[in-house]
Amino acid sequence: MTLTDRLIAPGASRGEVALGFGASILGAAMVFGLGLHADLELWRVAILALVAFDMFGGAVVNATGSAKRWYHRPGRSSAHHLGFVAVHVQPFVLAWILPGFSWLAASTIYATALLGALLVTATPAPLRRPAAFAGTAFGIAITTGLLTVPVAAAWFAPILLIKLLLAHLLPEEAAAHSPSGLGFGRRLRREA
Repeated sequence: MTLTDRLIAPGASRGEVALGFGASILGAAMVFGLGLHADLELWRVAILALVAFDMFGGAVVNATGSAKRWYHRPGRSSAHHLGFVAVHVQPFVLAWILPGFSWLAASTIYATALLGALLVTATPAPLRRPAAFAGTAFGIAITTGLLTVPVAAAWFAPILLIKLLLAHLLPEEAAAHSPSGLGFGRRLRREA
């Protein structure tokens, strides 16, 4: 398995690789700038940018067709998906490196992601997409409305929830494979 297979997914297209690494690099650069603007020490800025590289890139990569096929291949269960969410301990890394990012904020963000993932995986398949959007919407409201985190990390919880609940947990839809790329055009014509 190549590095690209591990970071993106086996069989990723050039476009998926470009979008994934592009989002990773742009996200890391943006957050690096936020960290410098916040007058953080360089080592803190570097770790914050590394977390951003993973979060922004992961939000895009997990939404690609190749990642969907890989993470939702036969034999993958809810336990695998919940494990993927559980290993995302970056909230605690941010609490460790960023003054003003409390352990309570880290625990709340982590618990919100896990509870959202439990909601999505426990929901019947036809309702998982709206459940994931509900979990993400309420999770963003909780983590941005009730918690105070440093401005340099205000992006973190929403991107984490998008990466895990919307991008990772939702399988690829069959409509994405239609020849038109949209899938709904023929269905509309048939219904008319």
